[in-house]
Amino acid sequence: MSIELKLSRSNRIYRPSEPLEGKIITKFPSSIYHQGIRLTANGTVNMQVRGGTAGVIESLYGAVKPVSIMNRSVEVRSSGKLGSGTNEIPFSMTLRQQGHDNSEPFYETFHGANISIQYLITVDINRGYLHKSLSATMEFIIESEKGNLHKAPLSPEMVVFYITQDTQKHPLLPELRSGGFRISGKISTQCSLLDPIDGELTVEASAVPIRSIDIHLLRVESVLVGEKIVNETSIIQTTQIADGDVCRNMTLPIYVVLPRLLTCPTVFAGPFSIEFQVSIVINFRSDLSKLHPKSDPRTPRLWLALETVPLRLVRTKRDSL
Repeated sequence: MSIELKLSRSNRIYRPSEPLEGKIITKFPSSIYHQGIRLTANGTVNMQVRGGTAGVIESLYGAVKPVSIMNRSVEVRSSGKLGSGTNEIPFSMTLRQQGHDNSEPFYETFHGANISIQYLITVDINRGYLHKSLSATMEFIIESEKGNLHKAPLSPEMVVFYITQDTQKHPLLPELRSGGFRISGKISTQCSLLDPIDGELTVEASAVPIRSIDIHLLRVESVLVGEKIVNETSIIQTTQIADGDVCRNMTLPIYVVLPRLLTCPTVFAGPFSIEFQVSIVINFRSDLSKLHPKSDPRTPRLWLALETVPLRLVRTKRDSL
């Protein structure tokens, strides 16, 4: 005895104005009677507070009251009978309420450390008081309405950066402070979700050999708790663009592909916000680094030099094709 949901699109991506369509598939060894089949779709922003800039009082709250985005429920079938074997019951439901314009916020699907924007569809087969109800749940993905998207191609926005011993605010190895280093380049600060973060980097000089150069993609999740904003920065992914000492004055390309479910368009909402950053990290050769092989790469170390820039992510009309 089983029940499952199968959506009409294999990628499960829908927009708020589009109907959510699919099939309810049941498999029973014998026929059963039911008191109705109901389909429910809901979307919520779930938030929690842990670490980051949270104080003792904020941490005691842990979970923050979720924000409801949508909740729709329709009866697919009234009471009746389902035959033995495999049954396929088609369904279609509208996500955005009739009469509501695009001002009704539908945030894109996102799964972060402290903030999760999730849309679920659930089917329930009510079998009465004497039998346990049958249910199945599936996540579907929401993307922005086509009418709200930016035109493609997106105008490139790059920032020029310089990384030297004078731009670092944390202590460095004595040989780095005295001998010095200079790394220059440029990198995207605005990017379409389907485009890579691109740029270039050049090691002009360095008194200490370089071990590696990494690009960290960071998310900054902020949650409003009472009158205080609690934010936490975490690493989404790391891309290594150089391994070993780098030839001086040779241009290295920067090319970082964005992960789908771990990124979304930059969001500034009332009770929460989701922002992104890119951090260029230069790891110099040092025996000290061997003593901390599993240290947090965001933590400034004597053998590290870094530069962090904001990154605005948007969805363009080309992304929705």
